[in-house]
Amino acid sequence: MKEKMILIIIITAALTACAPHFHLDFMGKDRIQEVVLTESKTKTNNKILVIDLDGTITNQSGGGILDREGDPVSKIYYRLKKASEDPTVKGIILRLDTPGGDVTTSDIIYKEVLRFKEKTGVPVVALMMGVAASGGYYVASACDTIMAHPTTITGSIGVIGILPGFKKVLDKVGIDMTIIKSGKMKDAGSPFKEIGDDEKAYFQEMIDAFYNTFLQVVHENRKELLSMEEIRKLADGRVYYAKQALELKLIDAIGYFDEALEKVKEMASIREAKVIAYTYHPSRKTNIYASAAPRGNPFSVEIKAFDHLLPNLEAGFYYLWLPETGR
Repeated sequence: MKEKMILIIIITAALTACAPHFHLDFMGKDRIQEVVLTESKTKTNNKILVIDLDGTITNQSGGGILDREGDPVSKIYYRLKKASEDPTVKGIILRLDTPGGDVTTSDIIYKEVLRFKEKTGVPVVALMMGVAASGGYYVASACDTIMAHPTTITGSIGVIGILPGFKKVLDKVGIDMTIIKSGKMKDAGSPFKEIGDDEKAYFQEMIDAFYNTFLQVVHENRKELLSMEEIRKLADGRVYYAKQALELKLIDAIGYFDEALEKVKEMASIREAKVIAYTYHPSRKTNIYASAAPRGNPFSVEIKAFDHLLPNLEAGFYYLWLPETGR
């Protein structure tokens, strides 16, 4: 029996690797479906769509043969596009539970939310869950209203550059890397050498540029509440709990899903609406708090217990709250 199970797993893995369009449909349908999370009190065609953005914001998909969602950009883009084609969708609640992520992906999602609003005129309310920091706050800035739960952690307005270095380890084991380059800065940030002062200045200039973009995004969407100077004082990378964020005018309200729902209905000038989601896993999306789909590969034997503490990050620039770095 054990040998048979191992054989099944090997065959499944091989088929998945060799045939990109092949999949096992254990948990859901091939096509995304609309699921009603809560019915309206009265008969109406009006809908409020809930879109979840959780985990690290990256252009990488979750992976695994059960993954239908793709990367966060694809997930958000497809749902916004589908909503824009449905005139009965009167509002969106963008639910955020993320420490942020890479600079480009955060910016793309931000722009897609703005584009959706401009195209449809449909209001979007950001509802922050446990954490909506850095890139999470960046994305929330595209929404018409930002609401946080009483225990939300948000803020962390800033940029961090991650440049791993392995030179000392390589020296200890006696491994030498020969690098032949066309210009002085061609291998800037290479993990195989110690970073010099000129390279630090070079990357700091990039960090500053991305940081200023972040400040402009916040100012553009909160200029009636905060001056650029006030934003700069708040944007030293620190996080704020919900009450602080409200007092500092980084968010508009504190509440729960019901309050967010009432707010988006008010902005849409409707009294009633059913709450819906788009999902590949309708059996799992049964209420407003249910997860849309399982994460990860069920055949994986990797130890993932500390993923939330040590995220798998590549070298690059991030709008990310990463407590281990003190930023």
